[in-house]
Amino acid sequence: MQIDLQTLWYLTIGTLLMSASLLLWERQAYPGRARVLGVMAAALFAFVLGCAFAMNRSHIPVALGMGATNILMMLGYLLVLNAIAALDGHRYVWSSAGALSFLAVAWAIAGTHFPAAFWNHVSSLPIALTCGLTAWILLRSRTVQGLRSRPIAVAISAVHAVFYLGRAFIAPILLQQYGPDILSTIGKATMYEAVLYSVAMPMSFLMIVREEEKQHLLRLSQTDQLTGLANRHAFFEQAARIIRERQGHPVSLLAFDLDHFKAINDRHGHPVGDQILKLFAETAREEAGPDALLVRLGGEEFAALLPRCNHHQALSRGSVIARRFAITAARAEGLKTQATVSIGLAAPDCHDLEEMLASADGALYRAKALGRNRVETACPNEFPLRSEPLPRTLSRGSR
Repeated sequence: MQIDLQTLWYLTIGTLLMSASLLLWERQAYPGRARVLGVMAAALFAFVLGCAFAMNRSHIPVALGMGATNILMMLGYLLVLNAIAALDGHRYVWSSAGALSFLAVAWAIAGTHFPAAFWNHVSSLPIALTCGLTAWILLRSRTVQGLRSRPIAVAISAVHAVFYLGRAFIAPILLQQYGPDILSTIGKATMYEAVLYSVAMPMSFLMIVREEEKQHLLRLSQTDQLTGLANRHAFFEQAARIIRERQGHPVSLLAFDLDHFKAINDRHGHPVGDQILKLFAETAREEAGPDALLVRLGGEEFAALLPRCNHHQALSRGSVIARRFAITAARAEGLKTQATVSIGLAAPDCHDLEEMLASADGALYRAKALGRNRVETACPNEFPLRSEPLPRTLSRGSR
């Protein structure tokens, strides 16, 4: 079935309007991405205006009609680029305005003398460059890193860029070889590709937004809201995988319990207790190591799984955390009490997570019994006791 060029223009406009309407509708479901969805919808409306000008360019002076169409299309591609960049918080407003101004001047100066060459070949270059840059930004984006939809979105922009690059450099060769009749075929090929792009590009962008939101909700469900550490569910899931995939490397476990925490809450109130919990989480995050899996198990109980960390190294890290936390808490502005932590280190011969937790918990109880504010190992005979006793101001009223 043959489809004439006019029908393809109408089909492109229809798909663009449907895609833009869907993006605007989805803004209600993703308020955090309402702005970027709005920018992408604006890009599609710019394409619609460009198509409308292109369909009626015979009723407008040649250079003006072609130039306006090309500038509107470029506006759409630059808005697509800005929507993609906004996923990482970047904006290219001034550079986009500069590019459009340069293109307008080029049409005003050279386009009036060589409108056919500009329309058929030269105008494809800025489109190819913008789409290639869009694909590059998507490829390097931190926000979409690891999303299943990213390769699809990159491929759509990259293929579109290659198509227009081919139109810029191959179309003149075909025109010279086959004559002006080839322009109709090139025009139809361009419109077929435009219809596919007008559907695939906004849909891939919407896939990215949806998948990003899904990952955000997953992170929230696995994160302790007060401290920002992993919660129990996330810890047991990730820790079991780390232990299972250790491949002969040592894995150590530290169990933490804030000293006299119930007495602190009773005496100074829960806001002070929350401040101490957040202060400990921040200290542990800084000192446990970049690959440590930290968790708030509940209340004032925490744990840290340390991949590629042997028993002596874990003991050293635990001592540093205990010392740093006591010093930081003593110097914390607005904190009404001193705070310390007792730490238990699991035996090195534990093979699964439950065994490691039980072993570390036993060492933790020993640290409490021996005076708190110290690190105790589950193998006191093999690994000499190390502790970091600090001055105390609280009574031993709780674990």
